[in-house]
Amino acid sequence: MEDRQVMEDCMFRKYAGCLLLGIVLAGGCRETTKPLDFHQPLPAGMVALRKIPASEYPDFGQQPIDMGRLKIAIDNSLKYLAAPSSEAFYPYLDISHDRAVETLRRLSKLCDEVAARGPWDGNWFNQRIAAQFDVYKSFGAPLADGSGFSDRVLFTGYCTPIYDASLARDGEYQWPLFKLPDDLQRDPNSGQVFGRRTADGQTVPYFTRGQIENEGKLAGDELVWLKSRWEAYIVSVQGSARLRITQTGQIMEVGFAGTNGYAYTSPGRQMVADGVIRQDQLSLHGLGDYFAANPQMMDHYLSLNQRDVFFTDRPGGPFGSLNVPVTPLATIATDKNEQDIYPRAMPAFLAVAIPQSDSPGMRPFSGIMLDQDTGGAIRASGRCDIYMGIGPTAQALAGQELQEGALYYLAAKTVP
Repeated sequence: MEDRQVMEDCMFRKYAGCLLLGIVLAGGCRETTKPLDFHQPLPAGMVALRKIPASEYPDFGQQPIDMGRLKIAIDNSLKYLAAPSSEAFYPYLDISHDRAVETLRRLSKLCDEVAARGPWDGNWFNQRIAAQFDVYKSFGAPLADGSGFSDRVLFTGYCTPIYDASLARDGEYQWPLFKLPDDLQRDPNSGQVFGRRTADGQTVPYFTRGQIENEGKLAGDELVWLKSRWEAYIVSVQGSARLRITQTGQIMEVGFAGTNGYAYTSPGRQMVADGVIRQDQLSLHGLGDYFAANPQMMDHYLSLNQRDVFFTDRPGGPFGSLNVPVTPLATIATDKNEQDIYPRAMPAFLAVAIPQSDSPGMRPFSGIMLDQDTGGAIRASGRCDIYMGIGPTAQALAGQELQEGALYYLAAKTVP
């Protein structure tokens, strides 16, 4: 299970002014005295989607879709649904497990049809979607006055960073990533953490991030060592990394193995509240600059996030929480912490602005991605995380994504 704790506290740069007015919009700012709370959970037992009539369908054909990339993600979702354990998460609304599989097979065939046609034909694609699939729309964040839902979702980004690392503590390599501890007690199926097994057989709460980092509670369980505490923290909140091992020159792929059982807490928001940084400094670059100048403050602020992540060597990834590889700009992460408020492995259609890789600023985006991952900080219908890829460019893109948009899901029409 891949834990994608989104660095929301590292993504408020260009849109800080909008947030002060209360809301971030893909197309700009609107004034409101009561901002939408994208983190507010749904009522118990409620899922995030509702089926909509054809009159409310978005324009699926507005932009060409990378069918090769989408096919890769579809195949990975089909691998997940082929496992008998996936059947436990269906039905979702009126979507059975068999219908979920048929949805992906039908979408894969549609990808082949698009590739065979040649130039992109948005009208034809819209017709094919409407003919073959039912469409479900996210309720999004609740309205501030409690009268209903906004249909708006806050999209952020995540990535797989690349850093130098050492297999031993040496020189500048002083900050470890830890293996899964032997005394961690958790459910073998769900991964839910019960605590730490003591020598006398009791189960007590597991060590917090602060105890692990500052008190040496897991000495001997180090997997690798990184150059800085900040790099180690970024890996822990992103959930995976590719590490250049100094001893061998090889690339080691590390992935999520478990957590210490605590919920994610944003250090950056407290830093703004304390006045040590401005709202417009809430970015990966801004927080990194602050801690570079004030390394003694890491003990206080990074320890506010009591959640810590344990890692293992996982070649062939990075992997999402469905235990299949994630695909850049074709995988999303949604809430799968307490209950699946979104359907696992299913195709989603996003209408939101995303950063441009070749120039500054944002661009409108509409396209299909697969729900294949979980965000440790994503616990509501109003949140979605887009996987941006591997390395520095992907890390920069992930740090810029903080946009409000709409989220839809597709399911194959049933045969009467």
